[in-house]
Amino acid sequence: MDKPELIKNIEFAQPLELDGLVEYQQGQVVSRTLAQNNFLSLTLFAFDTGEGISAHTVSADALVQVIDGEAEVTIDGQVMNVAAGQVVAMPAGKPHALTAKQRFKMMLTVVRAPQTVSL
Repeated sequence: MDKPELIKNIEFAQPLELDGLVEYQQGQVVSRTLAQNNFLSLTLFAFDTGEGISAHTVSADALVQVIDGEAEVTIDGQVMNVAAGQVVAMPAGKPHALTAKQRFKMMLTVVRAPQTVSL
């Protein structure tokens, strides 16, 4: 039996330019999921200027890795600007949002704690 691939939507065993894996589209947010399971999610995003993700809360920690451009990130009321080459961690249970100040690409990593089973 073959083992399932945990990474998807990307070529294996070849070097790729990260910022070329998702393209900007006017007036849109574009995403490309690279991994998704109960514990981990890896998604590339491209935001046109002014586009964003409205405030929400999740029960997982998340890490935004800025690939290109600049965005305004708000975490639990704290507003910050992030730019290419920077990362920002967003804690579980805290409301967060982001808006592209200019065209903006990011890799979003979401990490969830393993669920324990009670007997």
